[in-house]
This record gives sequence, structure tokens and C-alpha cells, in this order.
Amino acid sequence: MTARNDRALIRAMPVVFVLIWSTGFIVARYGMPHAPPMKFLAVRYALSIVCFLPWIALAGVAWPRSRAQWLHLGVTGVLMHAVYLGGVWAAVKAGMGSGLSALIVGLQPVLTAIWLSATGGRVTSRQWIGLVLGFVGLVMVVSRKFGQGAEANWLNMSFAIAALLSITLGTLYQKRFVAPCDVRSANVVQLGAALLLTLPLAMLETEAMRWNDELRLAMAWSVLALTLGGSSLLYMLIQRGAATSVTSLMYLVPPTTALMAWLLFAEPISALTLTGTALTAVGVALVVRQSGVR
Repeated sequence: MTARNDRALIRAMPVVFVLIWSTGFIVARYGMPHAPPMKFLAVRYALSIVCFLPWIALAGVAWPRSRAQWLHLGVTGVLMHAVYLGGVWAAVKAGMGSGLSALIVGLQPVLTAIWLSATGGRVTSRQWIGLVLGFVGLVMVVSRKFGQGAEANWLNMSFAIAALLSITLGTLYQKRFVAPCDVRSANVVQLGAALLLTLPLAMLETEAMRWNDELRLAMAWSVLALTLGGSSLLYMLIQRGAATSVTSLMYLVPPTTALMAWLLFAEPISALTLTGTALTAVGVALVVRQSGVR
């Protein structure tokens, strides 16, 4: 019975991970009315480091051994934390909804897979079909969200696209340069690099953080559930050999986020939005499953 429960837990882990990941866009929407994006993220990075350090000390986790490894982790921290999260948070602060921001950033596995295939071999016809479907779905959703008073504009779209490119570059860089290491110590190095870049930008923001219940909840969830919880779950998934399942489920993040945003913030979900989101999800699935991206 114990073995059966253990297998059931392993099978459930990827789904739980995707659900937690989807809440990241919801938290941005929940917290941004009460804080500027860079100040929020700087506090999040600092609190996350403070939480990770005792865990590392108690568990006896090893730190990266070489200076090059520290440098590579720092670069990924800037790309995958500072610029990626900074772009998402800034886009939401500039009026973009959670569902649309998740949909744009959700194209990351497509860009990563196409790049890896193009540099290591030919791009298959199935991958090209997936790429076209992904972008057609995105255009369908975005086309109805532009205009005066609409949630999409050139400013927040620029932030979201910068986040997409940054997480893609960070993923490719990590695959190429970062050697396997403990996710907890690696997270601290990455978060430290992100904090060094984000803190000066936070000091330039004139808006103050308003510490009400909504902001405290958003910060607590960001630190405990997203950074510590999500990273810990990913660590366990990798150790148990279920990381592939996480990759195959990541294309479910945009529709999951859109559903959460509809329930929590009444963000509209039209038939065109559903169709476009479904096309994007199918496109990402085709590319990721064909390429075997991890």
C-alpha cells in the first residue's frame, strides 16, 4: 500500500507543479495594484534568499565549486529571474491580464525547441506546424485585446515579449553552461544575481509599497509557494525522474492561468480566446513532444 501511494504521489507531482507555476501570473495581478514591480521583486528575492540559507545550512547542501559555475548561475539568474519576472510583473502592472501574459510567455518551450532543433539538426514538419499553430493562436487572442482602453498595448506587450525572450535565452544558456548542482544552492546564487540587478531599478521607482493584506498574501505566496515550494517540488521531481512529465504539461499553464483569472478577477474568456489558447497549447505540445525538450 505504501509503494502504491508513493507511485500515486509521484504521478501527482507534475500536475501540482504546473498548478503552482500557473499561480505566478495570478500573484502578479493580485499584488501589482499595491506595489511597483521592481520593489516587489527585490523584496521577494531577498526574502527567498533568507529562507533558503537556513535550509541549505541544515541540509548540508554543497555550494557550486568553481568560479565559472557561479558566473553561469549568475547569468541564468539575471535572465530567468530578474528580466523574466521583471518583464511579466511590469506587463501586468501596465494593464495586461494574467491570462494573456501567461499565453505569451507560454511560447517559451516552442522557441527553445525550435532553436535546439535548428542548431542540432533539422526542424521537422511537425515542429513547424506546431510553431505556426502557436503563433496563430497567440495572434487570435491578442488581436481582440488591442485598442483604446484594452488590456494589450505596445508597452505591456514589449515587457511580455522581453520576458519571453529572456526565459528562452536563460533556458538555452542553462542547458549549455550550467553543470548539474543542488537546486537550493543554485537558487540562492541565481536570486542573488537577480537582486543585484533589480535593486537599483527598484530604487528608481517613485511608487511606494502599500503593505495591506493583499500585498502581504501576494508576497508570502511568491516566496513560500512559488520560489521555495516550486523549486523544492522541481528538485524532488528531478530526483525521482519525473522531470519529463513537467515539460510535457507546461503547455497547460496558459489555459490554467486563464481559468484562474476568470474565477478570481473576472477576466473575460470569449470563444475566440478559448480557440486561440487551445491552438497555442496544441502548437506547444506538438513542438515539445516532437523535440523531446527537457
